Amino acid sequence: MRVALLYPPPWKIPEPGEAPDPVDGPPEDFKPTDLDPDFHQTPYGLFSLGAQSLRAGYETKVLNLSAFTWSQTVSTLTRLEADVYGLSCWTANRRGVDLVTRLIKELHPNAHVVVGGPHATPLAKEVLEHYTAIDTVCVGESELQFLELLDHVENAKPPRGIAGTVYRDGDSIVSGPPRASINDLDSLASPHDYFDTHIVMTSRGCPWQCTFCGAETTWGRGFRGQSIPYVLDALERVLERLPVKMVQIKDDTFTANKRRAMEICQGIRERGLNFLWSCDTRVDVLTEELLKEMRLAGCQRLSLGVESGSPKILAAINKKITAEKIIAAAQMAKKYGIQVRFYMMLGNRGETKETFYETLDFLERAQPHQYLFSCLSIYPGTVDFHDAEKAGWLNREVYFTGKFQEHKVPFDASEEDSRLMSEWFEENSGLQRVYVESIDDCKEILRNVGEHHAAHMDLAGAYYRAGLHDLAAQHLDRAEELGYPAPGLLNNYRACIAAARYDLNGTQDHLKRALREDPYHFVVARNAETIRRWFVDGGPVKGLPLTLEGRHEFQLFERTVQPTLPGPLADDFDQWLGVPRAPRHAETGAKRHLNVVS
Repeated sequence: MRVALLYPPPWKIPEPGEAPDPVDGPPEDFKPTDLDPDFHQTPYGLFSLGAQSLRAGYETKVLNLSAFTWSQTVSTLTRLEADVYGLSCWTANRRGVDLVTRLIKELHPNAHVVVGGPHATPLAKEVLEHYTAIDTVCVGESELQFLELLDHVENAKPPRGIAGTVYRDGDSIVSGPPRASINDLDSLASPHDYFDTHIVMTSRGCPWQCTFCGAETTWGRGFRGQSIPYVLDALERVLERLPVKMVQIKDDTFTANKRRAMEICQGIRERGLNFLWSCDTRVDVLTEELLKEMRLAGCQRLSLGVESGSPKILAAINKKITAEKIIAAAQMAKKYGIQVRFYMMLGNRGETKETFYETLDFLERAQPHQYLFSCLSIYPGTVDFHDAEKAGWLNREVYFTGKFQEHKVPFDASEEDSRLMSEWFEENSGLQRVYVESIDDCKEILRNVGEHHAAHMDLAGAYYRAGLHDLAAQHLDRAEELGYPAPGLLNNYRACIAAARYDLNGTQDHLKRALREDPYHFVVARNAETIRRWFVDGGPVKGLPLTLEGRHEFQLFERTVQPTLPGPLADDFDQWLGVPRAPRHAETGAKRHLNVVS
């Protein structure tokens, strides 16, 4: 049986120069920057479903169509014939889910169409009522019900009564029995056995319940983690597949269990896994001991859900942290050279002009390396969503009648305060950089962590920024000796130093090497384009200045390669070539022996 898993576009994306569809096209106020890089990443859950399907013996394809024009989408789905089509539904692409499922039913009327994801889960009944081409919605974490559904379809059994699904039964919409959370996450096939992605998830769930977050709706209450050996095995397979040794751990709260996080870091070092990584967590589940171990294991960036610097707002959104704890956690992370990124929000419940200014003052005191603001989005299933419905100012029908990408609206701010925050956001959207270590800071970090390759790299960067190129080169050499896992960034700095010394041959040689080693880091790619344009403009002949960028922050220049991102499809994408041989450790759970637990 053939299974196609799709990440659809958000709406009918027009061809370049083509007028947008007035009904099914983008929102009237849409700007291309509204769809950030995270939107275009294939959801990890879709890869997990693909892994389960492949391990069970089904021919399976995962396609990322998130940036495909509508004509490309039609052409793709005309050629791609499958027995089951599964789609990932988020608030931002809900309209595209409706459009693509209708297209599938027009082209392949006998196929079974199933949808899941964080938007479909809390609105499963309404999704089936409004999106009439969908046969089944899988709610919450969906691996087990999805496998059971595939078994029903393959054996021509009515796909009804499956725990954890909502489905059509004639003209009725019926909910199957609830399905318990998967306690043994190690029983699932790892996405990294089958797919190339730099995103890793080692756990599910979050013990906290912030009013704006939908984690509990998707994962259920509480925290569940994979075993330490399972996580380390997965990381080994990630590093085997990735050309650039940078990984994003995207657990809701990676350090929720501090002892577990410590053991993962110790395991990384014991196995000699050499890579750089980032993670998301909270300020109240960090200690100095853990942060030092994280840095030595390769952690480069810590993203903290801060949201606000106002005690009033932090209490109102049930954050259960204080501004003082946030600042203390940021200082601890800086002590060991971990970059700190704050995720901030505007428009939470209780927000006023005063709380907004309080947050800006807080950021001046806290001095994170970076911060990023977003406006409150009301996601179905969250406490905000239910409270807004109870208050009478939100009707869930708006998610089926509105053309907006996400329902961004201040929870209860006045019109005047909302306008103030909106105007500020327009001028300050995007990633803001604040704190940069000095030479003395980096020397202190090196003393705190010892002979660590990334700490030497940081000191090299500080010397480079100060124009002390000989000292920068010394620490670049030491970082390389210690095995810095992103050698392209080392050679990018060397190219910058050579350019500053008017050594054109050395600049070209180092940059070529950097491109071979880390072709997908944004700084390396940007410098390559800078020097190309410099030559085109006659730089060497005209004596034009050549200014290259020396940085090594944790950021990837994404490869637009399927199925991770919406790159071009292979010429034979519609050919079904059987099931790839599973890794030996993954050869369990064959489809004839499903272990389905209700």
